[in-house]
Amino acid sequence: MPEDNVFTVQELATYLRMKPVTIYKHAKTGKLPCFKVGANWRFKKATIDRWITNQEEKDIGK
Repeated sequence: MPEDNVFTVQELATYLRMKPVTIYKHAKTGKLPCFKVGANWRFKKATIDRWITNQEEKDIGK
């Protein structure tokens, strides 16, 4: 499995051009699809990409 299929908080922050603290906040509140490995948040790239598409569709529907 390629390493780039799962993001860390820092990697996702870079990918989404957000601050890591914002990623933590959204992970804790359930605004971002994620899971924990031990004490560390992880984000599947495919799931994040689908989430982005869904967010775009919601914004278009407004």
